[in-house]
Amino acid sequence: MNIRITIKQLGKKRDKIADAKFLLENRPATVRELIEEAVHTCVSEYNRNVKEGEEKPLSEEQIENMSEIGKIAFGINYGEKQADEEKAKEVALQAFEDGLVRIFQGEEELTGMDESIEVKEGDRFTFIRLTFLAGRIF
Repeated sequence: MNIRITIKQLGKKRDKIADAKFLLENRPATVRELIEEAVHTCVSEYNRNVKEGEEKPLSEEQIENMSEIGKIAFGINYGEKQADEEKAKEVALQAFEDGLVRIFQGEEELTGMDESIEVKEGDRFTFIRLTFLAGRIF
């Protein structure tokens, strides 16, 4: 099943990162399953790239986005260490429970971990990573 995911991080000059197609192996029935499926897709792609040593040239848009934050990186994993999928799922679920990540299906916010959702082919989800400000205001 194909869905579209947009990832946003508040506090950056450019809040939006272009949405990406995600191929889910299973149709999620709850928010928990959606998070786990999204993590599975990301970790599988990452581990495949590490295993194959795949290095893709950066697009103009990727270079522009990275230059705004002051660091252009090529995603090279010099340690060739594979990601631990179970640990990644645990961290993602904890971040959602702690309110560090908000998820929207279309315009509707998904609030409960075990909230039932109906996912259709081509649905759009938005993941927003919230960050806390450090320092003090004068």
